[in-house]
Amino acid sequence: MSGKDELVRFGVSMPSDLIQQFDQYINEQGYTNRSEAIRDLVRKAMLQPGRIVPEQLVAGTIVMVYDHHVSELPLLLMELQHQYHHHIISNMHVHLNHEQCLEIIAVRGRMDKLRELQEQIQVHRGVLYCELSVTYVDEQREHDSHDHGHDHSHGHHHHHHSE
Repeated sequence: MSGKDELVRFGVSMPSDLIQQFDQYINEQGYTNRSEAIRDLVRKAMLQPGRIVPEQLVAGTIVMVYDHHVSELPLLLMELQHQYHHHIISNMHVHLNHEQCLEIIAVRGRMDKLRELQEQIQVHRGVLYCELSVTYVDEQREHDSHDHGHDHSHGHHHHHHSE
């Protein structure tokens, strides 16, 4: 919290069993008081994708689990990521077992474009899970043009070899 933020006190009424559960939760999470925990829960609620306007510049992750044996799926997912390369910062690929892969894609850009990418991934047969999580909202400005005025090459290069 920045120093210029004024703290506003307010009372909250809750059933006693709920407050007992909440106190146990904040204790388990390592909070020192209810206010800290409530502030974090409210911040998290404000980042719900449905609350964010389509033009807003955001950052977060797309997490997916898919079956890499499903015909053409790895290739389709790679092509899709190339189409959205301006929105992808980085990704991590983990082999979970013989069939399933976990992929975590760090993304940044307009909310509507990131939602579009997530939706295009999840509709493919073989994609078992796909979720967009927003963890940062750029409060400075809304994103209105595709030209950001900065270089998107982050020093990593992809080489694809045809067989």
